[in-house]
Amino acid sequence: MPRATLNLQDPADLHLVQGQWRFAPGYIPGEPNEGFLSQVEGSPARLPEYDDTGWALRPDLTQWHSHGFTCAWYRLKIILPETIHGQDVRSGRLLFETCIDDYGEIWINGTCDRERGAVQGFNVPQRVVVTAEPQPGQAYTIALLAVNGPLGQPGGAVFVRYAFLALEWRTPGY
Repeated sequence: MPRATLNLQDPADLHLVQGQWRFAPGYIPGEPNEGFLSQVEGSPARLPEYDDTGWALRPDLTQWHSHGFTCAWYRLKIILPETIHGQDVRSGRLLFETCIDDYGEIWINGTCDRERGAVQGFNVPQRVVVTAEPQPGQAYTIALLAVNGPLGQPGGAVFVRYAFLALEWRTPGY
């Protein structure tokens, strides 16, 4: 299947979608104990209307954060352009692809595809459909929850290995 891909770590590609990565440590950023509260009903950082304007800008997603048991959020708001590498965005479906070290969740406009966007395993690449019918000017909030692991004895730190936005389309006649 033909595809056009944007590297969401490349400044030129980020400019095309009017995006800027933001970063904040913790399950609920800004809360004591990194927001780890007993029986919390979820982090508001996953929601598109969440105010992340006070978060740090993070142009390099591969930069390590913290050691031990920790988690962090990476957020990106994008607006779809008319074309991606010359291909009309209306011609196919739009995907988001990433690999979060060590465990990760992908939230698109506040929704997590529980089959593809939730934790898949230790350092497993993830791929979710952003929309099957992309339109120029559509806005999306992509929120990534990264958790250091293994949970019983974490090593290293949290970071994002890569992040891509891919437009895939069918060639007529196939």
